[in-house]
Amino acid sequence: MEAKTQTYFFQDDGRIPNHPDFPLVVYQNALKDTGEAERIVNRHGWSNSWSGSVFPYHHYHSNTHEVLIAVRGEAMIQFGGEKGSAIPFKSGDAVVIPAGVGHKKISASPDFMVIGAYPGGVQYDLKTGEPDEREEALKQIKQVSLPASDPVTGRRAPLLAIWVN
Repeated sequence: MEAKTQTYFFQDDGRIPNHPDFPLVVYQNALKDTGEAERIVNRHGWSNSWSGSVFPYHHYHSNTHEVLIAVRGEAMIQFGGEKGSAIPFKSGDAVVIPAGVGHKKISASPDFMVIGAYPGGVQYDLKTGEPDEREEALKQIKQVSLPASDPVTGRRAPLLAIWVN
């Protein structure tokens, strides 16, 4: 079963900056064996990984991109801030969140669990859209470089093909 990708581009809403150039990339049915998710993304250069859930409030990372893979259960995740999109996220799905793109768990099954990782193992920051963090966050988002490879495939495609074109 080939993963199907969808992209979502979000505008800066005044609170959550989102990314000026890169869309969110959702991979439906990215992995059959979710037990291997963390090992796969780590092997592809995305590390500093963790497992758990998604915060139930809008937040973003200004200093790194992030991959999330649902390894159990399902959830509704809102991306892009208050004016963004609520996207169903189920076991086997992955999403690459560009620096600056807001995300928040709206609802989830009791067993919902994701793994998250960052290109090159960057220590991520946590921003919530407060006015005093905005100026520095906007600078940092522009400085985040492209990852070396797609976290799911380990190749250039589909992520870098989408982000560079």
